[in-house]
Amino acid sequence: MEVNRNPLHKIKEDLEAYVGQRVRLKANKSRKRTFIREGIIEQIYPSIFVIAIDEENRLPRKISFSYSDILTKTVELTLCKDNTTIKCG
Repeated sequence: MEVNRNPLHKIKEDLEAYVGQRVRLKANKSRKRTFIREGIIEQIYPSIFVIAIDEENRLPRKISFSYSDILTKTVELTLCKDNTTIKCG
């Protein structure tokens, strides 16, 4: 029988498999504003994960998100190579 674990820990474990892969990021900035960017999952930390965002005519920038952002669906990640949504948790 599997022990019920913290869902944030499960999301972190699931994301570790995708480090270094290109993803499409859809994030809600506010009530009706979302932004969609492509980047690479760069690092996984105990409380956050970092995505390096590619932007035309600019240096790459890094954005961090918490695992609760995925849990609450504030952030959605899709693998670019096969357009599959990353299901975590």
